[in-house]
Amino acid sequence: MSTSPIRIPEEDIVLLIRNPHVSGSLGHLLSVIGDEGGLIGNIETQFIGRENSVRAIALSVYDQDHLERIQETIKEQTEAEVLEVKDLVFERHEGGKIHSGRTHELERVDDLRYIYTPGVARVCRAIQEQPDLARRYTSIGNSVGIFTNGTRVLGLGDIGPLASMPVMEGKAVLYDRFVGLSATPILVDTKDPEEFIQTVEKVAPSFGGIHLEDISSPECYHIEDELNRRLSQPVMHDDQHGTATVLLAAVLSALRETGRSDDPSLVCAQIGLGAAGFGIARLLLDYGFQVIGSDPQPDSQQRLIDYGGTVVELAEAMQTADVVVATTGVVGLIKPAMIRPGQIVFAISNPVSEIIPEEAIQAGASFAADGKSVNNALAFPGLFKAALAVQSTEISSTMKIAAAKAISALADQGEVVPSVFHPDVHEDVIQAVLKLFE
Repeated sequence: MSTSPIRIPEEDIVLLIRNPHVSGSLGHLLSVIGDEGGLIGNIETQFIGRENSVRAIALSVYDQDHLERIQETIKEQTEAEVLEVKDLVFERHEGGKIHSGRTHELERVDDLRYIYTPGVARVCRAIQEQPDLARRYTSIGNSVGIFTNGTRVLGLGDIGPLASMPVMEGKAVLYDRFVGLSATPILVDTKDPEEFIQTVEKVAPSFGGIHLEDISSPECYHIEDELNRRLSQPVMHDDQHGTATVLLAAVLSALRETGRSDDPSLVCAQIGLGAAGFGIARLLLDYGFQVIGSDPQPDSQQRLIDYGGTVVELAEAMQTADVVVATTGVVGLIKPAMIRPGQIVFAISNPVSEIIPEEAIQAGASFAADGKSVNNALAFPGLFKAALAVQSTEISSTMKIAAAKAISALADQGEVVPSVFHPDVHEDVIQAVLKLFE
């Protein structure tokens, strides 16, 4: 069996095409695009005339070279004309994705007196006398600062803080859309951990919670630990703890799907102990599972040992574990022959995993999924919303476990987690965490 990774076109564009309005012309055009490897999506007819029609054809391609080949083939093999090429992703980012807005009307002189001077001075004095009132009478109690230095962005690596801004804006949109929190990206232009910590510490009074994003390992551990020590606000490194929360939810669902209970005697293997992998291992340990880990880096190994896990070689991990989680980024690392019958396998590296789920199932796994099943956005909005509501100084493992259980409970049969757009998931996460504080 071939273990070559399956490549899927993922760059979304729209071709505005004028085509002869004759029978078979559109079918031929679509066939030409498909034969060249284009993945066709929506087709919107914008004009139909006596001789020509104009349609916007949504298309996924591998890269710019692939797009140019498709355009050349259309020119050579059809009578169609490409009028315009639109990049759907860049269009969505045009002008940015967030802005600061107001929550009260400002239409009359009285509004100005109340919202700004002279009325605002009374609120300032009240907060000066009772600092806790800031959570009630300013946006602080409903706000999160998203801090990054851009040293580990998605699968792109160290691209710097400025290039990471589209990701940070995306996180801010998710906070607003799913739980109504105001989130502000803060780009910290330093690779020095202490300088980063000091910067966050100085800016932290502006926010109710501190969200750390896309910071390289091992610096991310020290930064998070030190900020947790220094700040009174909840601090969470989403790449570790958001991923871990949703992965735990997926594990609980997979155990349910395969007719097993979440027995603490189950052995979970964490393959790869970078930021995401170690975060997952920690939460699985906190939940009560036995955790073995495999990673070539001595520092990563020691970190797991210090937290109560056991380090083994990859072969032993695969032979021993009931549940295998892989976050190495190494395509094809797990061979089908390594799969033990009945194992649950989560190979979640993106864009291509350590083993394709279908291959794991064919090799005997009882359940397998890849990174498309683990979306951090299921966890972090509700976790922070609940933490701010109870004025928690941390986002604890107990809170993350409660969130994971709530997420798993909403997964339909055959799913490991619900859609991020499930109408109940974010509110259920909030309520599950709030119950811990009753």
